[in-house]
Amino acid sequence: MNVLMLCTGNSCRSILAEATFNHLAPQGWRAISAGSKPAGYVHPRSLALLQREGIATDGYHSKSWDNLPVTPDIVISVCGNAAGETCPAYLGPVLRAHWGVEDPAHATGTDEEIDAAFVTAYRILRARIEAFLALPLDELNNDPARMKAELDRIGGLA
Repeated sequence: MNVLMLCTGNSCRSILAEATFNHLAPQGWRAISAGSKPAGYVHPRSLALLQREGIATDGYHSKSWDNLPVTPDIVISVCGNAAGETCPAYLGPVLRAHWGVEDPAHATGTDEEIDAAFVTAYRILRARIEAFLALPLDELNNDPARMKAELDRIGGLA
C-alpha cells in the first residue's frame, strides 16, 4: 500500500511524515511525499530533526505530485490553515484524508522557537502515524469506509 503525504512545498511537513512513516511502517506499506508547488529543497531543519530522531534521511527530496513513482492508494494532506494556506487536492480514485499541521517553515523568532515549531509539527505527525499503524490495517484494507473514518478520526489528534 502506498500512502502519499501531500502538501504545497514538500520541504517540511510532508517530508517529515514520509520519512517517519517509512521508519515505522510494517512491510508492504510505504509512504511517498510530494507537493503541488514543490520548494525544490528539503528544509535543513527537517533533515536535522529526522537525524536527531534516528530516522534515515537519504534520498528524500522535494518533488512534484506530477511525477510520482507509484500511484497512491491513500492520500493524506498535511497542510495547515494558518495564513490562508490552500491545501492541494489530489485528483484520482484514492482514499483521502486531511491531517492539518501548521507549516514550521513559516515560524519566526529565535532559533529555539523555530526549532520548537519543527518539533511540534513532527510530534503531531508522528502521533498520527503511530495511531494509523496501530490500526488493524489488513482488516481495514477491505473496508474503505471504515478506513476513511479512522483516517479522519486520526486527523483530529493533536
